Amino acid sequence: MQYWLMKTEPTTYSIDDLKREGKTPWEGIRNYQARNFMRDSMVIGDKVLIYHSNAATIGVSGLGEVSSKPYPDFFARDKDSNYFDPKATEEKPIWMMVDISFKSKFNSIVPLQQIKLCPELDGMMLIKKGMRLSIQPVSKEHYDFIVGMSNNC
Repeated sequence: MQYWLMKTEPTTYSIDDLKREGKTPWEGIRNYQARNFMRDSMVIGDKVLIYHSNAATIGVSGLGEVSSKPYPDFFARDKDSNYFDPKATEEKPIWMMVDISFKSKFNSIVPLQQIKLCPELDGMMLIKKGMRLSIQPVSKEHYDFIVGMSNNC
């Protein structure tokens, strides 16, 4: 089992949306490294920290779980989609996605500012300067520590 942090803007898709829907395709990833994580590394049952970026309080808002194998992002071939890519074809889809299932919503967000202050989280990709990846691997230790932090927020 692996652990991940997946970013979303709550005005676009929030932990509350995931809770209401129960499961969603994690579409619209247009970064090759993030795509490769989904395509090559994610498996059903992997644990996910749902991270709200570009929000009043930026931080981890809850937990999800990878609930499908990777499959082509069909929005890449939809000309009406913001995620349309004219180079994507059925034979060579380029972009992939996985389904994410809701697991739990934290009572309050574990703020990025608090995450940055914890020496136990040193080395976490999220707090490295210039790190903007929308999908990031997380160690089990960092995942468990953030889950523990959620109990104190």
